[in-house]
Amino acid sequence: MNWDQVEGKWKEMTGNVKAKWGELTDDEIAEVNGDREALEGKIQAKYGKTKEEAKQEVDDFLNSN
Repeated sequence: MNWDQVEGKWKEMTGNVKAKWGELTDDEIAEVNGDREALEGKIQAKYGKTKEEAKQEVDDFLNSN
């Protein structure tokens, strides 16, 4: 799956996002609204990850969905 597909199906994907990154609140997930960079930023802030680590986690998420 590529990010364009995730972006187009964001409302459907929010459950998967919540399952993967459970510390993100529903409001934070709604704020992301399919924006990959916003999601990476939220992951960085909540989990104390580097930009590269957050990007890798999102890549892994895409490959698993």
